[in-house]
Amino acid sequence: MNLFTDIRSLVLQSIAALQAEGALPEGLDTGAVTVEPPRDALHGDMATNAAMVLAKPAGKKPRDIAEALAAKLGQDPRVTSAEVAGPGFLNLRLGSATWQALPAKVLSAGQDYGRSDMGQGQKVNVEYVSANPTGPMHVGHTRGAVFGDALASLLAYAGYDVTREYYINDGGAQVDVLARSVYLRYLEAHGRAVDFAPGTYPGDYLIPAGERLKEKVGDRFVDAPEDEWLEVVRDFATDAMMDMIRDDLDLLGVKMDHFFSEKSLYGTGRIEAAIEDLRGKGLIYRGTLEPPKGKLPEDWEPREQTLFKSTEHGDDVDRPIMKSDGSWTYFAPDIAYHYDKITRGYDQLIDVFGADHGGYVKRMKAAVSALSGGRVPLDIKLIQLVKLFKNGEEFKMSKRAGTFITLRDVVEEVGPGVTRFVMLTRKNDAALDFDFAKAVEQSRENPVFYVQYAHARVCSVLRKAKEAGVDVSDAALARADMTKLDHDAELGLIRKLAEWPRLVEIAAKGHEPHKVAIWLNELASDLHGLWNRGHDEPSLRFLQDDPATSQSKIALARSVAVVISAGLGILGVAPMEEMR
Repeated sequence: MNLFTDIRSLVLQSIAALQAEGALPEGLDTGAVTVEPPRDALHGDMATNAAMVLAKPAGKKPRDIAEALAAKLGQDPRVTSAEVAGPGFLNLRLGSATWQALPAKVLSAGQDYGRSDMGQGQKVNVEYVSANPTGPMHVGHTRGAVFGDALASLLAYAGYDVTREYYINDGGAQVDVLARSVYLRYLEAHGRAVDFAPGTYPGDYLIPAGERLKEKVGDRFVDAPEDEWLEVVRDFATDAMMDMIRDDLDLLGVKMDHFFSEKSLYGTGRIEAAIEDLRGKGLIYRGTLEPPKGKLPEDWEPREQTLFKSTEHGDDVDRPIMKSDGSWTYFAPDIAYHYDKITRGYDQLIDVFGADHGGYVKRMKAAVSALSGGRVPLDIKLIQLVKLFKNGEEFKMSKRAGTFITLRDVVEEVGPGVTRFVMLTRKNDAALDFDFAKAVEQSRENPVFYVQYAHARVCSVLRKAKEAGVDVSDAALARADMTKLDHDAELGLIRKLAEWPRLVEIAAKGHEPHKVAIWLNELASDLHGLWNRGHDEPSLRFLQDDPATSQSKIALARSVAVVISAGLGILGVAPMEEMR
């Protein structure tokens, strides 16, 4: 149930009526007509741009259309006033009965209130985390994991068929480095003194892997040449690191639907098939690239190479997919991986990358556009860095990892729910400061506490009402006399609840789960505001001497809790019933 959608339908019906009367021409495109909250709440409950959008194609002045629309809209019992403003905006006010009907609808729908069919079952692949399997996940991976997981949940809530996917980068040279690093720990487990050369991974997290390798193969590889043990140790080490990563994700509450191995693309013809698809479209050729400005990328060579004509699909320059020695560039398997996604029938692709992949966006979008014939959109979300603070100072070191703060460090410090919520308080492309002290502080300045406290307050009211003999089941509360909710503060809270379905669709359409966290904080603020006004105005308290009045006011509070719980569910945070 989306009240904004309902009123938009009313606006469209009024336009159709004006067309039937000859006041507006037929065939007008109403796709850009919106109904949304006005910028200033003093102007009304909702505003529509219909007259502004239709004026030019209708050949009429915006105010003339707005006045005709106002007359039609004013005939609906839900609309108490329709006022023309400025050049032709139309501000609407709805009657109290319309707002008072909302809590019962929220309680009847439960956490399905706000759920949308906007996605219409379109298949969306959200690839996120995809950390190299060379060690534990660090705090940067944590933010990407939380963002990707919340986005997947948001899209599912908005009616999309979502697959959560992790791309295992197990086909590159870094996995050989991992194997050599684990081998050193394996030698250590046999009592050998070892030296970690520059470029290897010296973190303590590899000690258990070395010991387990010893348990598995004994001393068979102790003095063996590298070509005898490298492949075996590489596979063993990759599996060990992926087990560690899965444990880290589980600690954060992230469950993947699919893990895709980069290694599975090599020697199987899958890279070749993707390149042949592009070749068949005339997009593969032999050529020599001009040297790029600034720092030269690793895959650039001043000689003839096999190139992908990515400039035909929006890229700045064409990109090499095969080196002069016949080996693939790092871009080729990524093309093949996305080709695989397309052939699996996805309608949309979303990649969640670290901030250091900014230069990769255009080429990857070009590849997907070329491979899908422009049918499948690719949205790449870049995750900016996280700075950790503790006791007022930047926190930089993890002994276990050697050089960075791990996901486990953060979650064990503040818990998964707090970690997830804080990571979503800023847009993905904005840097984020994560202060451990503020994350656990019980104050209004801590957004996760503020939202959880609102939910816990409602639960406290429900417990006290139940002890007083009031039936606080959702079914009973939905039957309460909502006309008793007539104070401006109560109606204002209902108006906020009415925004939830619209907010879900806006956030899902823009791939912006942080908007859910921000909006939940606003809803919590309105609930706390009403609660605090009850200190001075007893008629606003949720518990009244009259059980029927209590039920109506508790119905409003319970509606807020339902929506908070649904929103936290999208973010992957469990709502709290009491604060400790």
